[in-house]
This record gives sequence, structure tokens and C-alpha cells, in this order.
Amino acid sequence: MLYKKILEKLGIEMLSLLEELGHVTGLFFQTISNILKGKIKPRLILVQMVKIGIDSIPIAITSAFFIGMVFAVQIGTEFLKFGAAKFIGGVMGIAIARELAPALTGIVVASRIAAAMTAEIGTMKVTEQIDALQAMGSNPVRYLVGPRFIACTCMLPLLTVLADLFCFLGGYLVVVYLIKVNSMDYLNSAQQLLTTMDIYGGILKSLIFGMLISIVACYKGLKTQGGAKGVGEATTSSVVTALLVLFIFNYFLSVLLFK
Repeated sequence: MLYKKILEKLGIEMLSLLEELGHVTGLFFQTISNILKGKIKPRLILVQMVKIGIDSIPIAITSAFFIGMVFAVQIGTEFLKFGAAKFIGGVMGIAIARELAPALTGIVVASRIAAAMTAEIGTMKVTEQIDALQAMGSNPVRYLVGPRFIACTCMLPLLTVLADLFCFLGGYLVVVYLIKVNSMDYLNSAQQLLTTMDIYGGILKSLIFGMLISIVACYKGLKTQGGAKGVGEATTSSVVTALLVLFIFNYFLSVLLFK
């Protein structure tokens, strides 16, 4: 029967998903264990910080700036219709700090870095460089995953802070110079409505996003098979999975932190 085949396929996919989730969780705890034991070389962490953080600054702040401008156009014109122009700055600040900046930064980093991590580690996997590391007594988790995990976890909150600033700046320019709202009303509204919990909550979300993106990307790289074709498939799967996980966790973190 058709429905039996469908149910059987869904069951197989669910078991496969749960198995993969278990492997990712295991890799996460292995990474944490190596970090706590102090076995990660600082030089490797700094190299990854440059790749993940410094090299991502231009695209992160450019994206944040224009997203802030677009968001300001949408809510600014609507608020003016209802005579609520004095609340634009506060609403902009809350939305940026809680959702726009951390989510946007996570998407940018997941799209750019997850692919790069998976491609790099996946290439090492299919060319048997990881096997060579193990043969020489090196732990791939300590040498490859740990530095990327720490760097991504540390740099994503910093990128989010920059995104907060440039997103708010883009909104300010549109609201003040295009929609013609008084600049002091915009800034005072943001100061009154925006709380430190909004800012810290957004930064905490980005820290968790950094952990998720790095561990998913590294896992996909370590499990790569099938030569160059396998590397391409693993890279695509890594970005899709990282984005999906980011969106799911973003909802639950928002409910937990801001409800």
C-alpha cells in the first residue's frame, strides 16, 4: 500500500535524522572536552578568528546597514499613518537588538563560513589528510574542530554588535532624512524602550548561533565521502542544515529570552 511505503520512508528519514543528531551532539561534547582540557593551540584559533570574524566584517556591516534602511522604510511610513512617529526609534532598536542583528549575522556567517569550513575539512577527509593526522597521533577534533568552534563562538557576538550599530544607523538615516522624523524623537524613543536585556539577549543568541554553525559545518566536513562530488554535496548540506538549525533555535531562544 502507498501509505505504508510513505510511513516507512518517513520512519527511515526520522531514524537517520536522530542518528545524525546523536553524532553531532557527540562531536559537540568531544570539542568541549578538548577545550576544557586546554588542548587547543591559540595560534590556530587566531587564524580562524581572522577568517570568520575580520574577513566577514564588510559583508556583515553592509548587509546590516541596508537591512536597517529597508526596515525603517517599512515601519516608519506605517507609524506615520497612525501618528506614532515618536515610537519608531524604540521599535527599531528592539527589533534590531533582539532579532535582526543576531539573525542576519548568523545567516551571513552560516552562508559564508559554514560552506568554507565544510569544504576545507571535507577536502582533507577525501584526500585522506585526516587519516594521516590520526596516524601521526593528532586528534582531528582538537586540531580541526576546536579552533573553528572557539573562533566562531567568539566572533559572532562581536559581528552582531557591529550589525546592531550599522543597522540602527541605516534606520536613523532613513527615518530622519527621508521620512523627516525629528532626530531627537528617534534617539529618545530608542533610549526609553530599548533595555540592556534586549541587547544582551541578542548577543547571547549570536553566541549560541556561533556554536551551532561551527559544529554543524565541522561535522559535515568530517563525514564527507565520495571525492570532489561528495565535497560539493557536503558543502550544500552544511549551509542548508546550519540555516535550518539557526532558524529553529532562533524561535525557541526568542521565546525563552524575551517572552
